Amino acid sequence: MVKLFEPMTIKDITFKNRIVMAPMCMYQSDQEDGRITDWHRIHYPTRAVGGTGLIILEATAVQPQGRISSRDLGIWEDAHVEGLAELVGLIKKNGAKAGIQLAHAGRKATVDGDIHAPSALAFNDSYKTPTEMSKADITETVKAFRSAAVRADRAGFDVIELHGAHGYLLNEFLSPLTNKRTDEYGGSSENRYRILREVIEAVNEIWTKPLFVRISAHDYTKGGMTPEQYIEMAKWMKQQGVDLIDVSSGALVPAKIPVYPGYQVKFSETIKHHAEIPTGAVGLITSPLHAEEILQNGRADMIFLARELLRDPYWAFRASKELDAEIEVPVPYERGWV
Repeated sequence: MVKLFEPMTIKDITFKNRIVMAPMCMYQSDQEDGRITDWHRIHYPTRAVGGTGLIILEATAVQPQGRISSRDLGIWEDAHVEGLAELVGLIKKNGAKAGIQLAHAGRKATVDGDIHAPSALAFNDSYKTPTEMSKADITETVKAFRSAAVRADRAGFDVIELHGAHGYLLNEFLSPLTNKRTDEYGGSSENRYRILREVIEAVNEIWTKPLFVRISAHDYTKGGMTPEQYIEMAKWMKQQGVDLIDVSSGALVPAKIPVYPGYQVKFSETIKHHAEIPTGAVGLITSPLHAEEILQNGRADMIFLARELLRDPYWAFRASKELDAEIEVPVPYERGWV
């Protein structure tokens, strides 16, 4: 059987295939209120029509000061639920499961006012210097993730992904390059993991459906995190009930990254086999044959596509033709796929 189109069940949610639309910021909330617009109503359901099994919404801010930009989607207040629920309904009606990435930008926030981070270190000269978070700030942020999970559940999402990658807040705590704290949230790997542990615990108090975490498995900088170092944290995530780790890399600090097709797949493979937890592979995966090879050889359990799904919303249909897999397509499209 073609592995890419093999269903996968996590908890009580069954994904019709292993194709995932990775979270990609759209910056299309147009009134700084974090609400969905017609852009989202068209953009996401189109990929559902196109056969994608799971669609994960872009980084959605759990606190207004945690937005990457003023045009980010938000889930920090109850007023966001109605629009998100509408979007979930459109995605599900067109055959996909719906996920949401809960996020806090940390020191990479570009909104007005103070921004927060584990330590008062700017990303680069173009970014503001953040305020080092107090323990009260950390507690408030953990509660914000929990409240966001409540709202995600009310909106009907099937999956929550916690954004612990790409140099945003949780990632900043995990890496010694950006976490210079001397209290219980800094220093040892266990201490640096503490805020993510607390967030996972808080979310699991109310969330019973699949829970993913995205990580940046490699900092590409001396003294930073590597896939081998993340094995320990991945085991902790598994113990806490995380169902899958979405393995990306980079963007914590300015660094030169060697990029080529599938350049992050080896990181997924390392985490999957050494932590014994399902993983998603992402990063310049464009060919259906490449995606199938990754799955057939046990290097990942799901394929996360990003820019390729911007270029081709119907990638799943093309993949089915190239891999000679029989799949269901919407009735109006059948004439194009016989």
